[in-house]
Amino acid sequence: MRIWPEMRYSNDMSTLKKTIKKVLPTSLRGLAANWYHFGEAVAANVRYGFPARGKRVIMITGTNGKTTTAAFMIKIMQAAGHTVGASTTAFYQIGSEVIANDRNMTTDNVFKVQALLRRMKKAGCDVIIMETTSHALVQHRVLGIPCEVAVMTNLTQDHLDYHKTMENYAAAKARLFAREPRFIVLNRDDEWFDYYNEYNARELKMNYGTSPEAECRIVDAKLRKDGSEVKLKLDKTIDLSFSSHLAGKFNVYNATAAATAAYLMHVELPYISQGIGALDMVPGRLESINEGQNFEVIVDYAHTPDALQNLLETLKSLTKSRLILVFGATGDRDKSKRPIMGEVVVTYADRIILTDDEPYTENPDVIRDDVRRGIERAGGTAKTEEVADRKAAIEKAISIARKGDIVAITGMGHEQFRVVGDGERVPWNDGQVAKEILQAKPKAN
Repeated sequence: MRIWPEMRYSNDMSTLKKTIKKVLPTSLRGLAANWYHFGEAVAANVRYGFPARGKRVIMITGTNGKTTTAAFMIKIMQAAGHTVGASTTAFYQIGSEVIANDRNMTTDNVFKVQALLRRMKKAGCDVIIMETTSHALVQHRVLGIPCEVAVMTNLTQDHLDYHKTMENYAAAKARLFAREPRFIVLNRDDEWFDYYNEYNARELKMNYGTSPEAECRIVDAKLRKDGSEVKLKLDKTIDLSFSSHLAGKFNVYNATAAATAAYLMHVELPYISQGIGALDMVPGRLESINEGQNFEVIVDYAHTPDALQNLLETLKSLTKSRLILVFGATGDRDKSKRPIMGEVVVTYADRIILTDDEPYTENPDVIRDDVRRGIERAGGTAKTEEVADRKAAIEKAISIARKGDIVAITGMGHEQFRVVGDGERVPWNDGQVAKEILQAKPKAN
């Protein structure tokens, strides 16, 4: 397999980083890592000629909803006549070309990021939309990329394995707003709103939500199984309505975040409505798998307590029958959220199939034990079955599903492989696995 030059260089740098880590005392490693990442970012920018300069760049951060908000933004800017480049957790986009993100990373290695930006520049992209993670901000992966609009979706528990505390996590996200972008968009209904509202934009800051004080206020939202009808009030005087194909209250927020950002960028209102209405689905986000069965199968990336709650609350409202859940937790990540996830699912799911996600280097039995403690604490033991093998777990859920039920498979969404053991990448996609199982299942009369 051909290795891109930037990847070969990056691998050499990674080896250097590991060597430095071995020889430095623990007290100096944090400082050394910061300067290493900074130097790497400068080198990548120089190597690729600062390709994002002169582009209109929208950076979207937050715990949940970044990919869907980015997808809405892509459609809006395309409706307004722009050539768009995008980097998201689920896919990359270069003009009309859409490429699956098979890296299991949101903001990639800085050399990959700059190489992608140069491809966007060559393709004539004048607008670039980027999901921007806390890791990327701390590790300088978006250094040298100008930010016109910074969007905050929400902040809930995640990545505490890396940041240790919510305060550190919040501060990492705040680095984006400390850059004083031209425009800032904040979620007024989020509990961390006041924290981020301390930061100033060069030109204008705007918030969104259901609060009467919201500058882009969600006046009305009619939620349906196949989407929503939403009315917004902008700057207290301007009305904007749109229809979305994406179900759930949380997707109303994602669409509203995108609408607010576009409004600040002076996109005409009809293009905002048109763009939001043009988005049919986002890979691995409330993705429906239909092989003619008489029950629904949904694949979703939800892997935090808040995302699980939002998803399951939405799905529970869409069925009068049972909600059957297949889920687990990822290894080598925030362990403290595992029992919380277990507690959350008990509230909404009628049947729970606890399985393995991506264990990485951890013992998967230990990961499941952590989740199961939360399930037991919430009184969900009787409706829970543990099936370690993920394919067998999906097969189990589909085998017990009856007419009108919803089977939800969460945690991996769009991902194209699972990381098992010490870096082994096993080809895997929840949607494809579910399709194959459904195709082999005899159809009910």
